[in-house]
This record gives sequence, C-alpha cells and structure tokens, in this order.
Amino acid sequence: MNMEELRKCVTEIPDFPKKGVLFRDITTLLKNGEALKYATEEMKKRCSNRKIDVIVGIESRGFILGGIIAYELGVGFVPVRKKGKLPREVVRAEYELEYGKDHIEMHKDGILGGQNVMIIDDLLATGGTAEAAVRLVESLGGRVVGLGFVMELSYLKGREKLKKYDVFSLIDYDSG
Repeated sequence: MNMEELRKCVTEIPDFPKKGVLFRDITTLLKNGEALKYATEEMKKRCSNRKIDVIVGIESRGFILGGIIAYELGVGFVPVRKKGKLPREVVRAEYELEYGKDHIEMHKDGILGGQNVMIIDDLLATGGTAEAAVRLVESLGGRVVGLGFVMELSYLKGREKLKKYDVFSLIDYDSG
C-alpha cells in the first residue's frame, strides 16, 4: 500500500449531500483492512516524534482512527462529541457551519492541565470543528501538540484556522 493506493480507497460521491458537492466517503477505506492499517500506521508515525499524553478523537470517525492510534502509542483516548451525547459535566465550544452554528463537547475531566494532546479526525475541511476541539483542549489547560487527518480539502483553507499548530494530512484534495 502507498498513498496513491490509499487515495483510491476513498469513494467519491457526486451531489451528496446536495447538488454540486463531491462527497469523499472514507467508510470504504475503513472497511479495507490493508488501507485502514496503512492509514493508521502512517498517522502513528507522524505522531510518534511528539510527546503525547492523550489522543482526542472528534466524532465519529476520529473515534475509530484516534482510538487505534492511542492504543498503538500506549496513551489515553478522549472523545469529542456532538452536543448532548456525554453523560457528565462538559465543556462546550461553538463553531460556524455554512448554514448556522453548532457545538461540540468534551467531559470537563477529559484533559488535565499540562497534558500534551494530539487531535485526530478523518477530514480537515473548513477547520471549524478542529478549531473548536483545540479550544476545548486549551480551555482545560491541555497543550495541543498537533492535529492529524486522513484527508484534507485544502481548497477550503481549513489550515488557516489552525496556523499556529502543527497539522498533517495523508491525502490532500486541492479542488472540489
């Protein structure tokens, strides 16, 4: 497996969720054992040169990828969820959507002050969700040592919201 073969494991679906949008579906990559192993190994390599205490995974595919990477690195895993999904006291961060606002949450005891945190998700698009996850981590005293993604839609310029952080992605799509 190599990056070009990995890219071919992502299915492109035109006009989803609305006309004019080209949706890139990572579930076909996830169901391919060789591709999943390759993607998580590559992400783990890019994380292993950092001092990481905990991986934060953003709902929902960030749970899958982040959980595997946390296990491989022998560090803890903390989920960032959509609103109303966590049972204990939470911190919340709002972010912009093209049609309004939404927010994500993390347990208030999810990150301890001074912990080094790596944020993992499947996709960097506009950067709103990732930037909100950064704010959650930092509001609890954590230090974001990087953000990692399988795919990036670089034409949407999501990295601009994350420019003070070390960001990597495995697959870059520079046009829609």
